[in-house]
Order: sequence, then C-alpha cells, then structure tokens
Amino acid sequence: MADLLSDDEIDAQLPDEWTQEGDEIVRAYEFDDYLRGVNFAQMVGEIAEAQFHHPEIIIRYEEVEIRLTSHEEGGVTEQDIEMAELIESERDA
Repeated sequence: MADLLSDDEIDAQLPDEWTQEGDEIVRAYEFDDYLRGVNFAQMVGEIAEAQFHHPEIIIRYEEVEIRLTSHEEGGVTEQDIEMAELIESERDA
C-alpha cells in the first residue's frame, strides 16, 4: 500500500493547473471541439491502463475533467501525482 500524502506534500508536488479537492487532485482541460476532448480522454485512458491507475474522466462539450485519487488508501498518494505528471507530459507532447 502507498502512503497518503499530506496537504503540504500534495501542494508542493502538484503539476501546474492541478488543484486538490478533498481527497482528489483535479484538472480540467479545454478543447476547441468535442472530438478533440474525446481523443484526449482516450489517451488518458491508455496511460491509465498502462499504469493500472484509473482516474475519473468527465467529458463535456469542450472540456475534459480528470480526477485522481487512490481509493484503497483513501486519498492522494505518489501514484496520483505521477499519473498527473504523465498526463501533463503527454498533453504537452
């Protein structure tokens, strides 16, 4: 089991644009159209499957929201931070 991170640890390690909401870290990505968002969500799904760490993905018309938490531990762990960083690196690629 992974150790939960403190609020200070989360704040220090969160990638830009990500925020903490309770026991989750969250980011909304904006897109010019619906299908670009759907394609992004698919890419996030592929990363999640490879990492075996599955976020909540909410697809809206021009926005995709990603929510990460480690359910087994009841909050945010290093695995969530690493997943957020992977999503950011792929988004910027």
